[in-house]
Amino acid sequence: MNESLVSKPIASHELPPATRLMQAHQRMASSGPIQAVPRATQRLIAAEIPVSFYLEGAPYAVMMASPNDAEDFAYGFCLTEGIVVDAREIISVEVHALASGISVEIELSHDPLRKRRLRRRAIAGRTGCGICGIGSIDQLHRAPWRASGAALPVPARSVFAALGRLGPSQRLNAMTGAFHAAAFCSRDGAVRFVREDVGRHNALDKLIGALMRAAVSPDDGFIVVTSRASFELVEKAAIIGARTLVAISAPTSLAIERAHALGLTLAAIARADSLLVFCGALGADDDPGVPPGPQDSSAIQV
Repeated sequence: MNESLVSKPIASHELPPATRLMQAHQRMASSGPIQAVPRATQRLIAAEIPVSFYLEGAPYAVMMASPNDAEDFAYGFCLTEGIVVDAREIISVEVHALASGISVEIELSHDPLRKRRLRRRAIAGRTGCGICGIGSIDQLHRAPWRASGAALPVPARSVFAALGRLGPSQRLNAMTGAFHAAAFCSRDGAVRFVREDVGRHNALDKLIGALMRAAVSPDDGFIVVTSRASFELVEKAAIIGARTLVAISAPTSLAIERAHALGLTLAAIARADSLLVFCGALGADDDPGVPPGPQDSSAIQV
């Protein structure tokens, strides 16, 4: 029986906490024969729970994720899974607390073609897996279009500015050291939206959902992820309409191939003073449309 059918929806502030204070014992390295006595301590740990997605009352997928930003997760997941093509197709999202984890009930508008788009997952989606349980290799590639070259390339200095600003915006990772982040940045390098999750795919889905709910188009900015650039992240970025994806770690070969196929600029191994562009191009630093200056942290949507 679906537990959420007999429980009341919960508000965002009633979600389970994204971190938990847990016990540990600290051992210190010792150069002598006498080992130091373990010291009891506590540490904030990232919460990881099952998130069960229900479409029209029927189970669709169970994802292992952080409990924060569940509504954003629902919107982004529905788009990148091909369940919807527009935020207006989602009528309502209700989050219910379960004995272990949460369920997310999604009510959709009527669409006779939707069943053809769905790819039911046969097993639960693990934290580090973006495609667990799909039925065939044909379902790997979801992005249906190739980006046009109309938009101006994002200036390189804007990317470096965003990389320098992202760290302070990762509130949960600062507390635990265990969260991935996905951020949307404007052309001037301002960090506008940040979402965090223990899974890199989930973090990007949450960011995409936040952009959908805020009716923000990412085609004149860029997305930064604090993980490697796997092909799933390239697919997700292209689906929402992003033209540039920047990853802190290295890309995979398939990610580069898909970026080429989708017309997406892909930069990776991004550091404060250098990065590698594997596909597409970044703009010149003398772009007159990018004014320098500090960012107002209150403008970041968290």
